[in-house]
Amino acid sequence: MLTLTENASTIVKTLTEQSPDEAAGLRISSSNPDSTAFAAAVTPEPEVSDQVVESGGARIFLETQAAEVLDDKVLDAQVDDQGGVSFAIGAIA
Repeated sequence: MLTLTENASTIVKTLTEQSPDEAAGLRISSSNPDSTAFAAAVTPEPEVSDQVVESGGARIFLETQAAEVLDDKVLDAQVDDQGGVSFAIGAIA
């Protein structure tokens, strides 16, 4: 299962708290099964087939293909000087 760093949990929680929906989370999806590129967006609730990962108050919704690829990975996040958020996926140490 995907794990989150403390930074990622804090940033995801901050992003989703801006949504009016209490069940909101960050949905990660992959449109191409042969690609390692993912899309991430705050959504009000998970899709029926999404895997839900909760960590430190953060909620991540993983689309089926993304869940398979990210099963043994760790998600990290950073905020740059202009307030932009970037996510990085790495192997579990």
